[in-house]
Amino acid sequence: MNAKRDENRITTFLVALNTDGKTPQLVYINSTNHALKVNDGNTGSSFVVDNASRDENRIPVAMGVSSADGITPIELYGDISGNLLIQTT
Repeated sequence: MNAKRDENRITTFLVALNTDGKTPQLVYINSTNHALKVNDGNTGSSFVVDNASRDENRIPVAMGVSSADGITPIELYGDISGNLLIQTT
């Protein structure tokens, strides 16, 4: 899946698909209230990646820093329904 672009060529938010840790996945936003779609309570899978996954246009998925060491880059995961996977508990 490729990131979508606006009229100024700014790309949309991509995450890695939680089933393989590498396939770029779009994250959907509610068009009525502009809220991010999330799926809370997920522990997710842990796939080892050396570099951020990229779509066919070389747009990388979103990354964060590991809470365990504050150094290691970690891909954000999403599901096939366009939800960003989070765990608040």
